[in-house]
Amino acid sequence: MTERYVVAIDQGTTSTRCIVFDRRGQLVSLAQQEHKQHFPKPGWVEHDAMEIWRNLRRLAPRVLSRAGIGLDQVAAVGIANQRETTVIWDAATGVPIGRAIVWQDTRTDEMVNALSGRPGAAEVEEICGLPLATYFSGPRLRWMLDHTPGLAERAERGEVLFGTMETWLIWNMTGGLHVTDVTNASRTMLLDVRTLDWSPQALQFFGIPRAMLPEVRPSIGGFGPAESAFPGVRIGAALGDQQAALFGQTCFTPGEAKCTYGTGSFLLLNTGSEPVRSSHGLLSTIAYQIAGQPAAYALEGSIAITGSLVQWFRDQLELIASAPEIETLARTVADNGGCYIVPAFSGLYAPHWRSEARGVIVGLTSYITKGHLARAVLEATAWQTREVVDAMNADSGLTLKTLKVDGGMTADNLLMQTIADVLDVPVVRPLASETVSLGAAYAAGLAVGYWPDLEDLRHNWHRAGQWIPAMDAKLRDAEYANWRRAVTRTFDWIQPA
Repeated sequence: MTERYVVAIDQGTTSTRCIVFDRRGQLVSLAQQEHKQHFPKPGWVEHDAMEIWRNLRRLAPRVLSRAGIGLDQVAAVGIANQRETTVIWDAATGVPIGRAIVWQDTRTDEMVNALSGRPGAAEVEEICGLPLATYFSGPRLRWMLDHTPGLAERAERGEVLFGTMETWLIWNMTGGLHVTDVTNASRTMLLDVRTLDWSPQALQFFGIPRAMLPEVRPSIGGFGPAESAFPGVRIGAALGDQQAALFGQTCFTPGEAKCTYGTGSFLLLNTGSEPVRSSHGLLSTIAYQIAGQPAAYALEGSIAITGSLVQWFRDQLELIASAPEIETLARTVADNGGCYIVPAFSGLYAPHWRSEARGVIVGLTSYITKGHLARAVLEATAWQTREVVDAMNADSGLTLKTLKVDGGMTADNLLMQTIADVLDVPVVRPLASETVSLGAAYAAGLAVGYWPDLEDLRHNWHRAGQWIPAMDAKLRDAEYANWRRAVTRTFDWIQPA
């Protein structure tokens, strides 16, 4: 019998990747292509959606060739994508009306501030489970309709279509199927997270014509066969990238959590079949939905600056030559020497959401060396993780027992030990490092019966590393109190004009 495989499309912020996985969840081949980042104005970030689609068409045959397999051996394709990035295109020609506005873009700042003061704002936040912020797709969509002549009228007539990146790729791959999945839809501020459909109240609040919106489908099992890129292969799943990582880490049970440590960090906790409303600065989001089953929900904590703090330490301060050197430097001292770094470079995200905050270094004395600063950099990621976990425990009524981790920063053993120490729970890293892509592959394979059930996926998960907490409880409490005092020093730095 011919061996079959599953392909994951990981459409990320800086590149698109295609990865072939086998039945054991092992990587067989990979092909990757970066796309250009456009920065037309300060705070503006854009992508060329056509360039991304062209890249995918080039990558598809390349990744199959590297695996030495044909299309007939691909059981399914799954898509994971950068979330909240917004595309509008002509329904007849398939040509975007302009560049895609990326999730990092902050051009909607003034509009969001104005909307937050309008009647109905609190109700919309309750419906969608998200705070009004520049982070999400709905405000970007409204901005595009306002700033492109005639676009709003065309949208009312259904002549132009909206989508996040998975919608754009599926539309092109299938020859015109206009759909999204519940995880990406839940990041627009337009979805009712209970009904899993577009909210009439939210659409009215933002002034978004329903005619331009895709049909909302389950994440797993809700899509058709591809006609292009992987012709004849069924698209089994689509998930936002962080939800895909949660799935790839097999966090299928309420109380299981993962944190992806990259430029920033994203911690998601599975909360089960009911959405949990956060009163501690977290996002209520959809984790995934298998066709024919209720949705699984999650709480999400977004940390803006983690890996990028190490990059700043390297590139701006020039205290290390490469990122891995920070661990070596930090190990030259036994502790932080009383020094704390709070990296609020562009405000604080979860759980504080203080846009006026700016970074501080506190506790400096003549005793402090670059080794102490290096340790304070790593501890900043650990303590920010602790703040998010505390908020999740308080919101969910669940107690985190173990934190599964992935992402580039997990190669730093001192950091992982520090996180275990400050959380007082074990930290575990899986053997598979490509958890976003693996999650998309798992979801797609599950949709077509390549893997029979969630338990089978759990058997594929193997631990590569584990860190057990070893910090004295009194020291942990004292250090956390110091960290929280340091955080308050960042507040109100930017004063209103």
